[in-house]
Amino acid sequence: MEAEAEAALHDAKDEARYREEMRRKAEILARLAEDAAPLLETVPEPRRPAIAARLQAMSASARRSLELGSVFYMSALLYPEDHRPGTPNDLEKWIAELRRQG
Repeated sequence: MEAEAEAALHDAKDEARYREEMRRKAEILARLAEDAAPLLETVPEPRRPAIAARLQAMSASARRSLELGSVFYMSALLYPEDHRPGTPNDLEKWIAELRRQG
């Protein structure tokens, strides 16, 4: 989705498509906590609240970006200020961390 958005903006100079792809990203992230809720039932109780809170925070940020209609905010979701292209985003890093923890 982000690769398509970047291609639309940089290669095709299609700003409308870029905005739509960023909106799709934000909409998916806005539903993340809700969509993941059934999966949390399989997570051991001591870890569940922290995972649920992080999912809620990610979803809340995405909902805020949609409420503001800020494409910049939508594009920055999951990326720290010092992110370098080609490196994992915050969600990818967190998923890898959860997998390592078992």
